[in-house]
Amino acid sequence: MVKLVLDATLTGHKGQVWSVDWSPTSKTIASSGQDKTVKLWRQEGGKWVCVTTLEGGNTRTIRQVAWSPCGNRIATASFDSTTCIWEYEPDTSTWDLAATLEGHENEVKSVSWSRDGDYLASCSRDKSVWVWEVVEDDYECASVLQVHTQDVKKVVVAPPQILYCFL
Repeated sequence: MVKLVLDATLTGHKGQVWSVDWSPTSKTIASSGQDKTVKLWRQEGGKWVCVTTLEGGNTRTIRQVAWSPCGNRIATASFDSTTCIWEYEPDTSTWDLAATLEGHENEVKSVSWSRDGDYLASCSRDKSVWVWEVVEDDYECASVLQVHTQDVKKVVVAPPQILYCFL
């Protein structure tokens, strides 16, 4: 059996934390929550510290945060019915709000990147799944799936570009 050991408690969000995700390319954790922010955490000198706070994108609780496979983009799913995309700018070492994806009629519950980072899927309480294509740093709706009879709580894009939806 695997032994679990508490390494650290990361404090900094105001209110409930809804999601965490490890960066695929660095030793960074992204967390999101009720305070409408994404916080990026790294170990420095043996302690976990918040190195960046992303705010001003979503206007309500951020339900999920997801790193892109390249580690230079972060997508958020929010109660405000939008998905925000943050992009890392290496020249300035900053994160910028690159896009706010709109279309869902109710809270966005989950987001998932394709393995190559060319697509992003989002699902919502409105019973729909949207697939967004990344085209030259722009996001275009490639497809909308509206076959569910209940809200869709989780979406996962798995290789080779198979979409899984969970009610």
